[in-house]
Amino acid sequence: MERENQFVGQSGAFLDAVERTSRAAPMRRPVLIVGERGTGKELIAERLHRLSTRWDEPLVIMNCAALPETLIEAELFGHEAGAFTGATKHRVGRFEEADKGTLFLDELGTLSMGAQERLLRAVEYGEVTRIGSSRPVRIDVRIVGATNEDLQAKAERGDFRPDLLDRLSFEVITLPPLRVREGDIPVLADYFGRRMAAEIGWEGWPGFAPHVAEQLENHPWPGNVRELRNVVERAVYRWDDWNAPIAHAVFDPFDSPWKPATPSYAQSPSQKSGGAPGPAPATADFDSVDDLRAAVDDHEKSILEHALGKHRWNQRQTAKALGLSYDQLRHAIKKHGLADDG
Repeated sequence: MERENQFVGQSGAFLDAVERTSRAAPMRRPVLIVGERGTGKELIAERLHRLSTRWDEPLVIMNCAALPETLIEAELFGHEAGAFTGATKHRVGRFEEADKGTLFLDELGTLSMGAQERLLRAVEYGEVTRIGSSRPVRIDVRIVGATNEDLQAKAERGDFRPDLLDRLSFEVITLPPLRVREGDIPVLADYFGRRMAAEIGWEGWPGFAPHVAEQLENHPWPGNVRELRNVVERAVYRWDDWNAPIAHAVFDPFDSPWKPATPSYAQSPSQKSGGAPGPAPATADFDSVDDLRAAVDDHEKSILEHALGKHRWNQRQTAKALGLSYDQLRHAIKKHGLADDG
């Protein structure tokens, strides 16, 4: 399985996770990968396989959340002809497909209790039984599981088998979210930006304007590396002039003045009563302000940078969007020294 993605990063938290992956790879034991969405769990699973003695055997991937509960067991363990309605011929499951190799079970926490019980037997005894058959099949499979849930909490609530969790957690690799990977955001943004620039045929890489680089650093990145990649690639392909630093990035692609309004029957009581939809904006750190004029100027400059980048430095469009006259905008640009930055 070839991947176009690579491990990119230099933070201690990230490098520690990669080092633990490399150390665990030669082992035959199960590994559990834990991390938020978009942190690279599948890449870690592939690294575990490629650095193991099974590197030339199959790496079979199954997303446990992508199938209805009624089909998961048939996908994992296979079935005989006539085992259930629609089973016209026998089919080997993912375990048999991954024999001598690695089986990567993504979204492991979504497995039903029945599937967990059969999985436990496969892990413990090294054999699976197809649905509709009474004869077990011996298999040699290394299991790598991944989840973005707290499986320990699920086990305490009775939603996940504790004995299965014990079997799968010989090694647990927890991937750090992007927001704590100090210094990695500029590195990743530059990597994704250069790759996108080459893809669309740019002759050079202008980088990001300082205010966009600051926005990238300050964003919380709930979608982690996957979200960062989307934001960077979208900013590059929407930018028209590869000679000028990219001065605008869209973090929410759904944001639009023509976005469909929420139907009245779906609004919360606070929205129906006139309250603002969605979470309240973060409170500014007013206690740190010791120079009101400088703080207001900084805020004004940030708004101007964002608006100018959004409108590709078309000053008449920017002035209209901000409710200013053209002369007022020109004065503000000169006041904050943005002409040189632009």
